[in-house]
Amino acid sequence: MASEPARATARGAADLQLDHAVLRQLRERLPAIAATTVAAVVDEVPDYRGALGGVAGDTIERAVQMAIAGFLKLAGGGRDVDASTPLGPTREGAYALGRGEARGGRSMDSLLAAYRVGARVAWRELAAAAADAGLTAATMAKFAELLFAYIDELSAASVAGHTDELTTSGRVRDRYRERLGQQLLARAGADVLAAAAARAEWTPPTSLTAVLLPAAEARRAVASLHADTLQVGEDLQGIEDADPDHPLTLLLVPDADGTGRRHLLRQLRGRHAVVGPPRPWAEARSSYDRALRTAALARPSRTGAAVDSERHLADLVLTADTEALADLRDHALAPLADLSPSTRERLAETLLSWLLHQGRREEVAAALHVHPQTVRYRMGQLRELYGDRLADPAVVRELVLALSPTR
Repeated sequence: MASEPARATARGAADLQLDHAVLRQLRERLPAIAATTVAAVVDEVPDYRGALGGVAGDTIERAVQMAIAGFLKLAGGGRDVDASTPLGPTREGAYALGRGEARGGRSMDSLLAAYRVGARVAWRELAAAAADAGLTAATMAKFAELLFAYIDELSAASVAGHTDELTTSGRVRDRYRERLGQQLLARAGADVLAAAAARAEWTPPTSLTAVLLPAAEARRAVASLHADTLQVGEDLQGIEDADPDHPLTLLLVPDADGTGRRHLLRQLRGRHAVVGPPRPWAEARSSYDRALRTAALARPSRTGAAVDSERHLADLVLTADTEALADLRDHALAPLADLSPSTRERLAETLLSWLLHQGRREEVAAALHVHPQTVRYRMGQLRELYGDRLADPAVVRELVLALSPTR
């Protein structure tokens, strides 16, 4: 469907239809009009100042000459103008200008300002030439209407080119960044990672911190985080039993350590996120593995706070080798093996509290909600079972580990 500027240009061209003699006079003055217009654009638009004589100046001059020539072609009757057809060469050129501005990292502000200056100066020069050619006031009005509709159409084409370039380049960059994230998880070599970062237009930070969260929450989370946060939403390694209806997304957040970590945790509040430790950027897989293990171990906070893996280090250590922990428990708690389950549980609970409170009976009793005399009685039983081993630091360490609860 044709745009409104294109329809307005087509209508104006059909209404005007300048005769060939007038068009010939206008075309003869085309180089002078184009030069005056270019000079005004270069002088009045800050980003184009000093461009005359250089590559940018040549580009501007060609664009202006093409635009004015295209306008005069329209003014000749618009027989080649059809609002339903694809963009003609002039509009294609305007579209390409917009894409070029986007590729250069510039906004449309300067180009639109150039269009405004160009329209004003070109109208002044063309109007003078048209008046010399004897155009009537009514025809001059149509001439002006067509010119400004034409400039609107070129501006719209440039805006479309700028938008399309940003969209296309953004998608390409996002794909490269996703690939970089996957290569980080695969522990690719330094040369591979450096090349991938360059393709993705991504400057390596000092560290990366892994954040696991539901895919449905990822977009809003990313919007509040560092602009160079990497996102990996597919083929996450190490998640064999993931729920296909509730997939997870991995974010790799740059330089989120120290005060940055506190800020990150605040930003993730209420998002069911699990946060790994900061690691050197090329070792981001280590942070991901920690976050993954923490996600399997820790329950989401009732307060909505993100799960911080740094607060679960002891649990992570205890569950790092479940078979070794089971063997340690069998070995360290062997003196309790022949007791009834209820007695074994009471004595184990008392022993752990006694070790953690360094034998302070009153504190042990308060923690267990029992009378101090009960603690004394139970510890008497334990000393009979363990003997002098309760004074051995190596045995004490094993008992603390063996008796520590795991989630």
